[in-house]
Amino acid sequence: MTASDGNAMLAGVKVLDLTSVVFGPYCTQMLANLGAEIIKIEAPNGGDSFRWSGRAAATKGMSPGFMTINRGKKSAALNLKDEIDNATVKALLCEVDVFVLNVRGKAVERLGLDYHSVKAINPQIIYVHCVGFGQDGPYADLQAYDDVIQAASGTATLLSRVDGDPRARYFPSLIADKVAGLHAAYATLAAVIHKLRTGRGQRVEVPMFEAFTSFMLLEHLAGKTFDPPNGPVCYGRQVDPDRQPFPTADGYISIVAYTDESWPRVFELLGNPGFLDDERFATFKLRAQNTAPLYREMALLTPNFTTAELLKRCHDAQIPAQPVRDIGDVMSDPHLAATGFFKRRHHPTEGDYFEMQPAVRFGDFQPAELDHAPKLGEQSDEIRASIKDRK
Repeated sequence: MTASDGNAMLAGVKVLDLTSVVFGPYCTQMLANLGAEIIKIEAPNGGDSFRWSGRAAATKGMSPGFMTINRGKKSAALNLKDEIDNATVKALLCEVDVFVLNVRGKAVERLGLDYHSVKAINPQIIYVHCVGFGQDGPYADLQAYDDVIQAASGTATLLSRVDGDPRARYFPSLIADKVAGLHAAYATLAAVIHKLRTGRGQRVEVPMFEAFTSFMLLEHLAGKTFDPPNGPVCYGRQVDPDRQPFPTADGYISIVAYTDESWPRVFELLGNPGFLDDERFATFKLRAQNTAPLYREMALLTPNFTTAELLKRCHDAQIPAQPVRDIGDVMSDPHLAATGFFKRRHHPTEGDYFEMQPAVRFGDFQPAELDHAPKLGEQSDEIRASIKDRK
C-alpha cells in the first residue's frame, strides 16, 4: 500500500520468510500487503508443499492456494543443508529486520538458525518462530497441522453437539492455520513497533495450538470459565441445532433475531405475530430459555416466501438477513463486485486469475499492486547476486 508521501506503510521493513503451507505464509502475505519486502526461502526440490495443494493452470507447483498467499514475494531456492546456501541465508539474515520461520526447534538448531545463533549475527533481529505448540510444554517437538490442532483444541467435537452425529469432524477450512497466521502478523507488527521505540529486537513465539485454543474457547469455555464451573462448556447459541439457516420456497436464508425487541418484528414479517402470545415467551428471560420453539416455528413459516421476498421484508424491518449462497457463487455477490474485492489479473505464465483485495482499508493509503506469486526459485540468481554485490 502506498501512502500519501509515496511510501508503503511497511516501506523499509525487510523480511526473510522460511515458512511453508499456510500458517507462516499467511502472516508474511499480510506483511507484503502492507509493503514489506519478503524474501521467501524454499527447498530446491519441490519448494513450499502448498505449491502442490491444488491444480495449477499452466506451471506445476503454482496451485491456486499458493498463488493467493504468496503474492509480492521473491522466491529463492536454497538447500539449507548445503554450506554455500546456508551461508547465503545467514548473509541475508545480517540485513533483514524480521525472520519468520516454521521449522521445528531441533531442526533449526542443526541448521544454525536458532534464535541465539541468528542474534549473534544480527543483534536487532525480530525472530518470529511459528511453532505448533508452546516450546515450554510436553508437546514442544511434535508436528502440527490444521487437522491436529482442530482435534487437540476440541474443535472437532463441535459439529457433534449441533447435529447429534457422534463422529468427530473437522471444520472444512484451514481455520487453525489462518487464525495462527493472524496472531503471527499482529505479533510481528507489535515487535516492529517495540523495536522502533527501544532499538531492540526479540524472539517472538507463536504457537498454533495455544493461538487457536484461545480463539475457540473465547466463547466456548463458557461455564468452565469460573471455578467452580457454573455451567457446561460451549456457548449455547452457537451449538443450538435449531439455530440454522431457514428454508425458503427456493433456497435458504439466514435471519438473526439477536435482540429481544427483534422477535415481534420477525414474527410480524413472517405472518404469525400471535405466536409470541404463548406464555413460554411472556418475558425476556422466558424467551431466552425457549429459543428452540421460536426457531422451529420460524422454520415452518419461512418456506411460505421466496428468499428474495424474505430478504426485502427483513431489511425493511431492520432485521439482519442474508441469502445462503453456494460458496461457488460468492464471486458474483453484488456488494463484493461494487467494492472491487475480486480483481482480475494476468500472470505472465499462469494466465488470468482472480486476486482478492485486502479487506482492511486505510484513509491515508492507497493499495499498490503486488507482484504475482513467484515460481519456485524465480529470484534465486537475483538474491545470490545481491549478496555478492554487498560483499
